This record gives sequence, structure tokens and C-alpha cells, in this order.
Amino acid sequence: MAKKTKVVMTKAKRKTAIARARIKKGSGSVRINSKPLDAFTPDAARREILVPFILAESVMGAKFADGLDIDVNVNGGGYMSRAEASKTAIAKALVDWSNSEDLKEMFLEYDRLLLVDDVRRKESKKPLRSGARARWQKSYR
Repeated sequence: MAKKTKVVMTKAKRKTAIARARIKKGSGSVRINSKPLDAFTPDAARREILVPFILAESVMGAKFADGLDIDVNVNGGGYMSRAEASKTAIAKALVDWSNSEDLKEMFLEYDRLLLVDDVRRKESKKPLRSGARARWQKSYR
């Protein structure tokens, strides 16, 4: 019988972006929507996605993420909310994969949103108004 490989799947949300990450043993590739992480643009969003790897290397050692394949599928939202949702999904997957309390504590200490979804959403527009809270301006003259 074939030996089963350990696979960890996580999901994360940011605004309207939803990211699903899958982590397993492999060659150390990180792919976002079937493209290598190096092809993810803009650079600011790519650097945002790299945060969990940098923190994990400081706790678990430099070779920790080298033998892991991480595939992230992300859709919805803009490029920055996609990057932040991907970052959260990757961080959750690394914690689940390693079962390390030290790594979990480091992520929570650095930024709580690495392990907890951002639940803030846009407030809906109200009837007969121009927005969610805006009202007509009153004039006395």
C-alpha cells in the first residue's frame, strides 16, 4: 500500500479576498494561483507574502520551509488584500504543519492578523442616503 503524504490545508479572508493554501513535503516551491511567487506583482505585495517565511526561519531554522511545497489559490479583492489573505493562509499552514507553539506565539506577537482572519467588512449603503453614514447637509441660510 502506498504511503500517504501529510497535507495541510488552510483558508484565510481579507476584505473580499479568499485564499486557500495547501502545504506538503516537496522541493520548496511557493506558487500563487499556479504561478511562482517571484512572478507575483507588485513587489510590495510579494514582500507582504514573504513575512511568514522570514519569521518562521528565525524560530524554526533556515532550512524549515526549504522542503515544503506551498500552493495558494486566491481570488476576489484587490492585489493587496489578495496578498494579505495569502500571507494569513500561509502562516496558518506553517503553524499547522509544524505543530510549534513557539512559531504560533511569534506570529501572534508580531501581528495577530497572521493567524486570525480580518473580519471587517464594508458597511452597506442605506436607502435615501448617499452612503452608509452620510446624511443631507442642513442649511440655515
